[in-house]
Amino acid sequence: MTDWSEELTFLMKKAGKTAGSAARAVQSALDDDAHEVLCYRGFGGASRSWVYGRVIQKRKFGASTDGDSTLRNLLNTYRRADSDPFGNAEVTVTCGDSTVKMMADDEGFFGGWLDAAPPGGSDEWVKYSAEITSPYALDGSPVKGDGEIQTLSPNTKFGVISDLDDTVIQSRVSNFIQAARTVMLGNARTRLPFLGVAAFYRSLRDGAGGDEKNPIFYVSSSPWNIFDVISEFMGLQNIPKGPILLRDWDINLAALSASRHFEHKGVAIRN
Repeated sequence: MTDWSEELTFLMKKAGKTAGSAARAVQSALDDDAHEVLCYRGFGGASRSWVYGRVIQKRKFGASTDGDSTLRNLLNTYRRADSDPFGNAEVTVTCGDSTVKMMADDEGFFGGWLDAAPPGGSDEWVKYSAEITSPYALDGSPVKGDGEIQTLSPNTKFGVISDLDDTVIQSRVSNFIQAARTVMLGNARTRLPFLGVAAFYRSLRDGAGGDEKNPIFYVSSSPWNIFDVISEFMGLQNIPKGPILLRDWDINLAALSASRHFEHKGVAIRN
């Protein structure tokens, strides 16, 4: 690449970031709740904790209801997919006495390891928070989200790493048309589990001792955009709560490749 083309590329990226910052400033002036911080479920061990989240344009929909129409489900699916990321934002993550600054990528995702164990106590889940610290709303009002970190019980004997699609949830991923219809036209209340999954996973969690609280990690190649659908579905079906590790879907053909699929799952499982 020649010097002038490298300089042009740099200027284009800089211009894009400047334009994005200007647009966010205008939006913040018009809407006090222009953006939101989504904090996904993390997990912690004896010496460190893993957290992950995203800063995006505020989505204006709530949990599903039994009366949601197909059209409403389709509209909410569009809103999940269309939420603009707040790229390159600085986020301050706080858990107990530990505070770490993280930088979101161009898709608004932030995350990583906190070099501190979750606060001690009897709670299996502990709270953490993430707040945008730069750039911030024009009026200085905080934009903050809350999440949870799963901790280990003294009774824990083992951990479980499970797939989700067509393992826990009937997703029909082998049939593109049926899978698209299931995701786009349904909601957390229309999705179906496999028979016996909830009871089986609760038995794994309870263990032979009945109170082992063995953690279950759910790894899927589904996009983070539908995290709320999956977590709501699992709560409705009484499937044990656990970290749900999804992936960012770039809008290109490479995102659909088998190598990207296994690369994401391999990284999540190693973590």
